[in-house]
Amino acid sequence: MSTEVNDKAAVEKRLWKEIDDARFGMLGLTRSDEHFQPMTAYAEPETGKIWFFTLKDTDLAQAVEEGAMAMFTVQAKDGDFQACIGGHLMQMRDHARIEKYWNPVVAAWYPEGKDDPRLTLLCLDVEDAAIWISKGGPVRFAWEVAKANVTGSQPDMGDRANLDLH
Repeated sequence: MSTEVNDKAAVEKRLWKEIDDARFGMLGLTRSDEHFQPMTAYAEPETGKIWFFTLKDTDLAQAVEEGAMAMFTVQAKDGDFQACIGGHLMQMRDHARIEKYWNPVVAAWYPEGKDDPRLTLLCLDVEDAAIWISKGGPVRFAWEVAKANVTGSQPDMGDRANLDLH
């Protein structure tokens, strides 16, 4: 899917689509010694939020009890789109969203079910994103690397966009 990086509305639309399509990414706090960790994302473009299931007693949930700045990274399955999304992460038990996003995959991770008092959600209120959009897939990649080696120039792998979403 080609997206013109100067068309901010198109880039933002693609960002939300890629989060939804990829479903998984790496979530972590910006000022923490903890490593980023894999999480399943539930994107809400209409609210500008991304939701994640977790338990209250996990390190990440405890670290954001009062809220913290975080980043979520995502990559398209075909590798032509990468994003690093920043925002304010907070813990909240939102019963409506637990119902909305609960599914058999989530249930497999939380055997005590939706009513488990330890079950909670993390909500990333998206503020900005850095996005890289590659051109042409693996054939283009090989061509650009070969061309760069012959000409001594940098490969043209695609474009970058920065979005301010607040």
